Amino acid sequence: MEIKGIISKLYAFLYIRGFKVWSSYRTQVILTILSWTLPVFTYYFIGTSLGNKLVQDIHVTNYTSFFVIGLAFQGYVSSVITTISQRIRNEQLYGTIEYYVLSKSGVLSFLIYSAIWGFTINTINAVIILTIGDLLGVRYEINILSTLLLTLLLISSTLGIAFMSAAFTMIIKQGNPISFFFSTFTTLLGGVVFPVTIMPSEVTYISYALPLTWALNGLRNTMLYGYGIFQVLKCIEILLLFNIILIPLGLLMYSFSFKKAREKGTLGEY
Repeated sequence: MEIKGIISKLYAFLYIRGFKVWSSYRTQVILTILSWTLPVFTYYFIGTSLGNKLVQDIHVTNYTSFFVIGLAFQGYVSSVITTISQRIRNEQLYGTIEYYVLSKSGVLSFLIYSAIWGFTINTINAVIILTIGDLLGVRYEINILSTLLLTLLLISSTLGIAFMSAAFTMIIKQGNPISFFFSTFTTLLGGVVFPVTIMPSEVTYISYALPLTWALNGLRNTMLYGYGIFQVLKCIEILLLFNIILIPLGLLMYSFSFKKAREKGTLGEY
């Protein structure tokens, strides 16, 4: 019965509310795919224009491989965080968030199932970018086990940050600083399109405080050079530490803000 209920919710959130709604707006689908693919060609042009010498000066052997991996996995951070906070915001605007509170599943379940759609849509994004990278000459040597492990650790740590973002949306409604930071600055600070080591040392400290930076370091080695788990063990250990801190902290912040919003009667305000 429980499994049947989970399958029903996955069908409702992934297919009906996720894919069916998304695919029904064809112009939006086209624009979304363009927003995924155009940066790949933009950075490819930049890389080929700079020439090998300048690219090697920033300690990157193959720039196309470097940014393709970065762009493919950066979306997991920005899309999951913005999806969850935007879903809460939408339910506040539609006046339906109280129904989720009263429902058997609750708001937390609603957030988790909403996040799964964010994971799904970004997996499509990642596959498209990696395929374009292959067409542009990127040669993959993927260790599936270590790549999956790093990806799961990146997603789970991102989920903790997403709960913090949801907590802000629950209280302040608009102007969410966490959602703004992770959707805007991760490309710059997370080592997505250039190594974090070339930035000023003060900024580098911020980069190393992001799970994305460590995940990309590991993923480039597991997807381009076939590194196994023990060869990227340092990245795995640091990502585990992020998970241990961020997931309980995110749940705690979310529970606190949800309780405060209910006490003040501002849950449905927007």
